[in-house]
Amino acid sequence: MKAFVFPGQGAQFIGMGKDLYDNNPTAHELFEKANEILGFRITDIMFAGTDDELKQTKVTQPAIFLHSVILAKCLGDEFKPDMVAGHSLGEFSALVAAGALTFEDGLRLVSARAQAMQKACELKPSTMAAVLALPDETVEEICHGIDGTVVCANYNCPGQIVISGEIEAIDAACAKLLEAGAKRALKLKVGGAFHSPCMEPARAELAEAIEHTNFSVPVCPVYQNVDALPHTDPAEIKGNLIAQLTAPVRWTQTVKNMIADGATEFVELGPGKVLQGLISKIDRAA
Repeated sequence: MKAFVFPGQGAQFIGMGKDLYDNNPTAHELFEKANEILGFRITDIMFAGTDDELKQTKVTQPAIFLHSVILAKCLGDEFKPDMVAGHSLGEFSALVAAGALTFEDGLRLVSARAQAMQKACELKPSTMAAVLALPDETVEEICHGIDGTVVCANYNCPGQIVISGEIEAIDAACAKLLEAGAKRALKLKVGGAFHSPCMEPARAELAEAIEHTNFSVPVCPVYQNVDALPHTDPAEIKGNLIAQLTAPVRWTQTVKNMIADGATEFVELGPGKVLQGLISKIDRAA
């Protein structure tokens, strides 16, 4: 069985999607439609902007979404998924590719999500850190014992967890994690504490946008970040999408469940190869 997976924030690079725009009429049309919907020429930043311009959350998220979804559209009949999943933001790409959301509605939601997250980041200084070579339980236990907000945000693969929260709490957690034997506890260059309680203001804002958007039954099960389980019911999908902003991304569990349900081949659609690397660490046979 074939699973298609879609990356999240951090996979972006300048020049992403330009080959599609230049050589594929479908892609060209969709990119231009996106410029119209967003009210600015995101293609100018994607193809020839600066890293700083592309790194702004309100640009990064729509850019990665567009690259991923347009790739899926350009595959045409070759895009025959038995199941799909996306890492964080990538879940929106997966839902559009699988027909649960239209291209236009997906882009509007991603743009709303990015702007809401940017606002939440500005309300309270917060950050994330990558932790390497410790068991999940140890990281959870240490975060639990820290004063202030710090939680496990991304279960990326065995031995790689990203924690998220208030800056002082992250600093305290990193010191304790290194004491406990982490190979690394390294703060990331991100705008704020994604997938943590710090995103609560953004969750409330995004919930309203999602509630007012029409979702259809996807062509195949969508494995969602919140519970790592397959979903096809539009009401369940909506609820999980809203919860996703403040809940952890259970990527390790998602990939294991997809393999247990019959996935033998994974295809990554979007910029970079981040998910390919994680999946091979989760299951060498994939």
